[in-house]
Amino acid sequence: MGDLLLVRHGETEWSVSGRHTSWTDLPLTSHGEEQAKSLVPLLSSRTWALVLTSPLERAVRTAELAGLGGAVAEPDLHEWDYGGYEGVTTVDIHRTRPDWDLWRDGVPPGPEGHPGESPATVGARADRVLARVDEALSGSTGDVVLVAHAHFLRVLTARRLGLPPAEGRLFQLATGTVSRLSTEHDRPVIAEWNVRA
Repeated sequence: MGDLLLVRHGETEWSVSGRHTSWTDLPLTSHGEEQAKSLVPLLSSRTWALVLTSPLERAVRTAELAGLGGAVAEPDLHEWDYGGYEGVTTVDIHRTRPDWDLWRDGVPPGPEGHPGESPATVGARADRVLARVDEALSGSTGDVVLVAHAHFLRVLTARRLGLPPAEGRLFQLATGTVSRLSTEHDRPVIAEWNVRA
């Protein structure tokens, strides 16, 4: 059975400033493009059973620049819907809600079509992606790669390891990195985390 590789998209203006970014479709910065290109040596020697990307530009562009041709957009790989906290930093939120924690409290509703998500809701999406990953891995000797967003991939990691969605809080994930989830004695494990070229 192959491995599951997680690629967090390269840097954007909002990832630098710490603004919560879900549906706002920002491009990569020039540094973010360089981060994505630098991933080629980490990914080029692998055989892919499946390459999935979030439909958002920052993830799609990262996949292209990292040499992941043939990527299929998967809507469930979309970042956590931050609802009313879209574009807002944690520092700003703490000015009015000093005890707020994304992993415990979720977010308030935002504009039409963006009700916000709880950890459980994001976890349900992650579980659907993992079912698709398992199907691809069971029928191939290749690996699967997902190109997506920090908070979503952190939740997905928690779910892969058998943890509740909110335990994604334990896995910090930097821009323009590759992480690898594998197995040991038939149990899921983190084999590598936040790897840069």
